Amino acid sequence: MSEPIDLLFSTPLMSAAFSPEAHVQGMLAFEAALTRAESRAGIIPQEAAAIIEAHCRVELFDVAALYREAAMAGTPAIPLVRMLTAQVEGDAQKFVHWGATSQDAIDTAMMLQMRDGLDLLVDSLHGVCAACATLAAQHRHTLMSGRTLLQQALPITFGLKAARWLAFAVRQVHALRERRERTLAVQLGGAAGTLASLGDMGLQVVELLSEELGLPAPDLPWHTERDRVAEIAATLGVVAGAMAKIADDVALLSQTEVDEASEGAAPGKGGSSAMPQKHNPVDATGAIASARLAVGVVPVILSAMAQEHERAVGGWQAEWAAIPGLFRFTASAVERVRGMIGGLQIEPAHMRANLALTGGLIMAESLTMALAPHVGRPEAHRIVQAACDDAIRSGMNLRQAALADAQVRAHLSPEEIDRALDPGGYLGSTDTFIDRALASYREVESSRGGV
Repeated sequence: MSEPIDLLFSTPLMSAAFSPEAHVQGMLAFEAALTRAESRAGIIPQEAAAIIEAHCRVELFDVAALYREAAMAGTPAIPLVRMLTAQVEGDAQKFVHWGATSQDAIDTAMMLQMRDGLDLLVDSLHGVCAACATLAAQHRHTLMSGRTLLQQALPITFGLKAARWLAFAVRQVHALRERRERTLAVQLGGAAGTLASLGDMGLQVVELLSEELGLPAPDLPWHTERDRVAEIAATLGVVAGAMAKIADDVALLSQTEVDEASEGAAPGKGGSSAMPQKHNPVDATGAIASARLAVGVVPVILSAMAQEHERAVGGWQAEWAAIPGLFRFTASAVERVRGMIGGLQIEPAHMRANLALTGGLIMAESLTMALAPHVGRPEAHRIVQAACDDAIRSGMNLRQAALADAQVRAHLSPEEIDRALDPGGYLGSTDTFIDRALASYREVESSRGGV
């Protein structure tokens, strides 16, 4: 039941994981696991549990009708339990949904969906990491302009830029893994979070339900304490923001006047209905749009944390739409970036040409630091700034201006000036930073089986 718009702002796998059918199947998985847990605890007969479980299959339900009824009932769990009960015959019927409440089924189903969604995001992020690692290694020594406030600042290498993307993506893998391991939890609290309906067997049933579903058992029910949901939502917001930053970099590098990188070509990709020459950055555009949609959903979930007493009036219900949207939008952002980086076309010659655009002004800090041991950094800064102003006014390059400046020549030889103006000689710890990023990637890949 995915919508056509999902083709633009989701992925097929994430749309399937958060489809209405998947949510209904999640609630049915809860009901089946609950009966197994309660039969293991001796609360309901094993025969009844087997009969109920046999009917907990989504294909036996009219999902569209269930949601139409949910609009009147206020929760999809009410029609689900009614439909399930109607299918179960004999004495087993009276044990359906034993001791649980609607929110137990809905929250647990959501946690199952979120677990699947987190796994999908991690898998896609590994693709982003792999593509960034390849670029970082291949372009370790490819010189380009580093830019601050959109203006040329200092020389860097494209390998370093890719390494920073890589480190950013690796941190998102770690964050999602941590959320999966430490934040997910089963929900079973009964009508008001006391488990009174299960007498003195409630805690045992929670533990058994946890085992059946492979979800951790919480210390207490968390019907209106939504920090678990909020932490996952906030983490996805950060992941989406990270993808937007990478996509934004690529979009800027692909500007006609910059032309240092571009998305890979494919039939029908990136054209214009009016301008035949266009090769638009559609993956970057899609990633940025998807990320903005994702980040926009996060405040809905955070604001929904203010919930009333033992059952929310609106806050919990808002999650039902917000969480699927957040996962879909984030998945789209990640997948768009994966495709974008994987097919990125790099233009080293254009990078080098742009590095020379200012006639060496990009090396002003390097010249300042070469002069600083002789006159102090503040005075060196003043001298080099004056030389830069002279170069701009006269049309000279910085080398010519420095050689013509008596204060510079008093302390630096022409050879020292040339060394200071060599972009390849002013890269600082670039190699080490790239090595660190690649090492972090190898580490996260080696532990991939533990996700």
